[in-house]
Amino acid sequence: MIQEEVKKKVRDIPDFPKPGILFRDLTPVLAHPDLVNGIVDFFAEKFQNDKLDAVAAVEARGFWFGTLLSQRLNVPFIPIRKKGKLPYRTIERSYDLEYGQATVEMHIDAVSPGNRILIHDDLIATGGSAVAAAELIQSQGALVSGFAFLVELNDLKGREKLNPFSSNIVSLLTY
Repeated sequence: MIQEEVKKKVRDIPDFPKPGILFRDLTPVLAHPDLVNGIVDFFAEKFQNDKLDAVAAVEARGFWFGTLLSQRLNVPFIPIRKKGKLPYRTIERSYDLEYGQATVEMHIDAVSPGNRILIHDDLIATGGSAVAAAELIQSQGALVSGFAFLVELNDLKGREKLNPFSSNIVSLLTY
């Protein structure tokens, strides 16, 4: 089962990026092409019937699988990046992290009204970055079709913040 194989590769890093945080490091997974393909297959199967217009992913770790998933589903990829990284006109949303604050942006023409967008990120903790991505999508009249995460940290209850945007939330692993 793909979940068990991926979980074996996830590395726990205590006190990163600051004391008290247990960081779930997914980079060891990237050294295993079979697992990478299995992860993309897992998400593609879950969302293949959703009539998606695009996959949006949050910088930077969301790009690892977001681009691959968009290719597998044969839909465009939308990068949601840290403030100041996109070259064209953008819209932005700020959000709180469990250890700080951040702002993300999307090109103003990345989605059109009525588009159905899947939002992907590597991990959902408090839900801040996913909510910011969903607000960007909706501010342009597009719909959030669902969310896809490699890891979900249940204790931080980020999923609850996403339900107003879409109840179609899929996580490969939960802790």
